[in-house]
Amino acid sequence: MKKFALSSLSLALLGAAGAAHSQNSVALYGVLDESLQYVHNANASNQNFLGLIAGNLQGNRWGLKGAEDLGGGLKAIFQLENGFNPNNGKLGQGGLEFGRQAYVGLQSDQFGTVTIGRQYDPVVDLVQPITADNYFGPTFTTPSDVDNNDNSSRTNSAIKYASNTYSGFQFEAMYAFGGIAGSTGSGQTWSGAATYASGPFSVAAGYIRMDNGNTPAARAAGWGGTSDGTFNSINLPYQTAKSIGIASIGAQYVVGPIAAGLRYSNAQYKPDALSSFKATERYNVGAGFVNYRLTPAALLGLGYTFMHGSGNGSSASYNQISLGGDYNLSKRTDVYLVGAYQRVSGTGATATVGDYDYPSNSTSQELVSLGIRHKF
Repeated sequence: MKKFALSSLSLALLGAAGAAHSQNSVALYGVLDESLQYVHNANASNQNFLGLIAGNLQGNRWGLKGAEDLGGGLKAIFQLENGFNPNNGKLGQGGLEFGRQAYVGLQSDQFGTVTIGRQYDPVVDLVQPITADNYFGPTFTTPSDVDNNDNSSRTNSAIKYASNTYSGFQFEAMYAFGGIAGSTGSGQTWSGAATYASGPFSVAAGYIRMDNGNTPAARAAGWGGTSDGTFNSINLPYQTAKSIGIASIGAQYVVGPIAAGLRYSNAQYKPDALSSFKATERYNVGAGFVNYRLTPAALLGLGYTFMHGSGNGSSASYNQISLGGDYNLSKRTDVYLVGAYQRVSGTGATATVGDYDYPSNSTSQELVSLGIRHKF
């Protein structure tokens, strides 16, 4: 689910003759995040759940990331990242071998970076890092992740440009080809985002447009765009949408041990004649958080998320309060306790905390996770 933190472990990239070159490298890295989780009102019968759930602060993954110095400030770069479930060993992201990321590109000290392959969109790269989800994961994010704040969606066949940082300003742009002969735009994705940081203040904004496939057969199967989309219990009825458009903006201020942030997003699921619904469904999301660094090893967090869905014969509101605590046992290992309470109201609304997708038959749900995370 979450963006990784790179490990310091580095293996030398072997040349044709087996010689090691210090300017060329391959890094092996990974995250193991496991927890004991309790959920009140966890299903349609409002039964409770107690069990092992992986990926609370970060999604489980292992990966390879490398660079080759081509000279003149230019590098060839690549990244392969696999997602998996440590409870049963299964692959994540629908069983893809490198479902989290798989790309190659060029990085220039002067002109920025171009990457090609399966990757995150610019909104995930620049806006998500200054939201509560970056610190405490899906417990602090949007219900059913309808606005992709928990970066559930990746994009295939994408070309992405990321600028260097100029006086605190950076921008990214991405386009993904639909790849259908005679219909280049079928299933295409495009996105752009920018961020600015000055001292303790940072702000970022962006937009992503994901299109579905055009053929009736593709639409009948649900979502078929170059982007995965993000469909859980709340927005599952809209997976036959012609397009999804998500605009996001966030701001963060850090002073001493305190970090505080606000964000807003608008997600629109638009139909056409092939869709199973007839009117655009809109989700407006507002959220805020405050973190306090109690000690160099201990972080406490408080978050609030409000979401309102409307437009397709529905009107539902979701209020969610989240609490978290994280303690570093070392530079690579930490333990955490996170929890949330959600209350819902409106037409057809049922509670489901964050990006966990426990669709209840209740107007409230509580979730608590006690876990450990190890990075390598």
